[in-house]
Amino acid sequence: MADLKTTYMGVQLKNPIILGASSIVDKLETVKKIERAGVGAIVYRSLFEEQIHLEEAQLDDMLGEYDERNAEMVDIFPNIKHAGAKEHLYQLKKTVDAVDIPVFASLNAIYDSTWVEYAKQLEETGIAGLELNFYSVPVELEKTGASVEEHQLAILKKVKKAVKIPVSVKISSFYSNPLNFVQQLDKAKIDAVVLFNRFFQPEINIETEEFYYPFDLTHEKDYQVTLRFAGLLYGQIKGDICASRGISDGKDLIKMLLAGASTVQVVSTIFRNKAGYVTKMLDTLEQWMDEKGYKSIDEFRGKLAMKNQQDPYAYKRAQYVDILMNSNEIIKKYPMI
Repeated sequence: MADLKTTYMGVQLKNPIILGASSIVDKLETVKKIERAGVGAIVYRSLFEEQIHLEEAQLDDMLGEYDERNAEMVDIFPNIKHAGAKEHLYQLKKTVDAVDIPVFASLNAIYDSTWVEYAKQLEETGIAGLELNFYSVPVELEKTGASVEEHQLAILKKVKKAVKIPVSVKISSFYSNPLNFVQQLDKAKIDAVVLFNRFFQPEINIETEEFYYPFDLTHEKDYQVTLRFAGLLYGQIKGDICASRGISDGKDLIKMLLAGASTVQVVSTIFRNKAGYVTKMLDTLEQWMDEKGYKSIDEFRGKLAMKNQQDPYAYKRAQYVDILMNSNEIIKKYPMI
């Protein structure tokens, strides 16, 4: 029987499937179902500092609504304050205590000081490690990509200095050179990199002429950018590689391991197929390994990474030329009307 164990950020997991950060963890009953289905670890939903500030402002508005009506009403809610991150930390601690698999925390902060402050508070809940979710939506013409990277690297270094648990960084694919940035993260002693986070993009309702933010799950083949960079990074950095975004079944899991990932994060496929689907993904992996004669993941992880390829164009854009030269095959599959 194949051994599915792997190591991620120095933490041993019984298999490489991690439940990514999402609202799936809101119900402890659901978390336990996913644990019973066999998931190797859980990333608890992200602590968003922006959300805390928004809730604080909403509470202030609610409590202050009648402040100016008369003097007596000022004291109806004496000294009531928003709980800040306390509720999130409380629920995270409950989850850590309720399961027998590693639980990682995810953090999205705003200020340098609060990145460190919240990281320390999260560490105190007993988590196995911390995932920093880095993203920067470009809205200022003057801000350079280099300045964004320098700031994020500074945050990582401060957090690493402040906590004793392993730290990973989840990044987007929108850096001018993601490979270089990951290399810089690696030099800053990152324990793992997660490829890639996914932004909620704005949409426009043409009837109301307003913006809205649809909640869309990932789609088939969304994993391909991740596959490329996992394959390019394997063997080039000391930290682990965790593949995320668009991994929908056991076959996708196998592809990521062959490219060089140590683990994968899944969310959308759990929303679509429910908690028990983890078992099916693991069955696919185990059956494939048995058929191929692999006893452990280490025997084939990174086998198809760039480092181990004789074909110099396997991960390069020049492959596009092959597609153009074989365009007749595309026309056969999608004939023009």
